[in-house]
Amino acid sequence: MPSQGYPPAHTVAPAVRAHFQQHIDEARAAGDTGLATVPGDRAIAAIIEAAFWASLRREEGYVPKISLAYVGPEEGSHPLTFDSPLPLQPSLLTKVAPAVERAGIHLAIWNDRHSGKDGFSVWGTVRNIPTFCFVLEVAAPGLLVVKHHRREPGKFVNVVVLEGDQIKIVDEDASKQPDCPSLLNSLLGFGGRSESVLARLAVSMRAHGRGGALLVVPPGGNEWRDSIISPISYAIAPPFGELAQLAREEAKSRDGIRRAVDAIAGLTAVDGATVMTRDYDVLAFGAKISRRKGSALVEQVMVTEPIEGGAVEIVHPSVLGGTRHLSAAQFVHDQRDTLALVASVDGHFTVFAWSECEEMVHAHRVEALLL
Repeated sequence: MPSQGYPPAHTVAPAVRAHFQQHIDEARAAGDTGLATVPGDRAIAAIIEAAFWASLRREEGYVPKISLAYVGPEEGSHPLTFDSPLPLQPSLLTKVAPAVERAGIHLAIWNDRHSGKDGFSVWGTVRNIPTFCFVLEVAAPGLLVVKHHRREPGKFVNVVVLEGDQIKIVDEDASKQPDCPSLLNSLLGFGGRSESVLARLAVSMRAHGRGGALLVVPPGGNEWRDSIISPISYAIAPPFGELAQLAREEAKSRDGIRRAVDAIAGLTAVDGATVMTRDYDVLAFGAKISRRKGSALVEQVMVTEPIEGGAVEIVHPSVLGGTRHLSAAQFVHDQRDTLALVASVDGHFTVFAWSECEEMVHAHRVEALLL
């Protein structure tokens, strides 16, 4: 039986196709090889539509977590190939979802015309996919994320987030804005190795689901203590430097970095804020933020989200959330060479930074980049 319709799939398909076409054309012009095939509008809409309805189903009580890749049998190395391709249907996607729940495994989707059908089928599973391959992940019921694959193993960049009838197309030009934090550049796919560590911390903080705050301060100074209530409940001496050491040896220590990142992200679940230097030395957790002596209360923050059509808002920081957001905005207002990363229990994620251009705290809403 054909799946039910999902109008956002057809609405967003042309923009998604244009995104992949542009990146692949640019990469080809630069002499890159091993590039993916650009899916057409019909393929994109069909994959999104099937994944959306599959996300609302249950298999033995479990919510399906599926990753779909548009990749041909000749494009992926060492694929697991089905003897008979499966129709691209929500019911079948739900049944095979347990096989691809682990990170890095994708159901492979391709044209089904070779069998005389005018549609698309699931021909197997793949782990190695070409650069700029179209990938669609089911993050939660009714929540889908279109991604493109970067050249680095396991690296992806979010392109579109679909949640019910909401469509959020990531604005890559957000990285060109003045005062754009390096963390945002990394999440948009333009950052270097050092920024990617903060990006991993942001993802891990959001994943634990308890909410939390991470303050990133300059190394070697103690000015940040002027904005923290003393004594600190859980000060660390000497500073915890495992992540700092591993980050210097990233090529050799990817698994170690992941474990260290998760350990530090876990500290942020404790009431209060975790304090870490820009060199990734952890100084404290459970720290309580206070207004620095002589400093004014922060009354306004500028809020942006790196999605196309997103409007700039000037709001009171309490509009963004509770005490955690208000305290983080005050900290950055008083300590202007710092960053504050704040995860909400509801999944929202905000990066606070001081904007020299606007002379106010800039709140970057980045949850669309972390799914």
